[in-house]
Amino acid sequence: TVVGFAISLLFHMTQTEVCPPSCNCKSLGEMKGLHVDCSSRQLTEVPALPVNTKRLYLQNNSLTSVPPGALDSLRSLEEVKIFDNPWNCDCHILYLKLWLEDVSAPSLANIRCANPAPVRMKPLRQLTGNELGICKRLLPIKCLEFFWRDLILIAGAIIALILVAWALKSSKKLVCQINLSQCDSREWLLGRH
Repeated sequence: TVVGFAISLLFHMTQTEVCPPSCNCKSLGEMKGLHVDCSSRQLTEVPALPVNTKRLYLQNNSLTSVPPGALDSLRSLEEVKIFDNPWNCDCHILYLKLWLEDVSAPSLANIRCANPAPVRMKPLRQLTGNELGICKRLLPIKCLEFFWRDLILIAGAIIALILVAWALKSSKKLVCQINLSQCDSREWLLGRH
């Protein structure tokens, strides 16, 4: 219901504006944001973080992956330390890799995979699509829907162009045939046949 949605939204907003209980937060000055230190807390998942986080320390925990979208609200982030975690470098690590490439590319050099065995100790930034394994759903369903919709629209446009070209070619032949038949009728009328 609408009330339930509003309550959950309010709860989510208040939860992401306060310091997580498992972390230590320090103000960087008025209107400058927060330094959020969640390092060495044996965390197995990323807590809800304040949206005004400028510095985020999540190193030396037990994080294996980060759920897609978990860090998207941190738009004013300037520094991230997220190394020394047992990262499971399968399809689920892709969000973190892409997010770090956008937000803090140097951090990728310090993040090493713990699992699976073929990529153990390899830096996350060096992982290729082949090493991430066969990911059945790299793109969200909505992206795939747009892909198929766009593909159908392009195919439809190509078919329409082919039909228009064929129609133009046929109409040109028809005009020529009409012109020839008009010439033949005039000659017949004038008795020149």
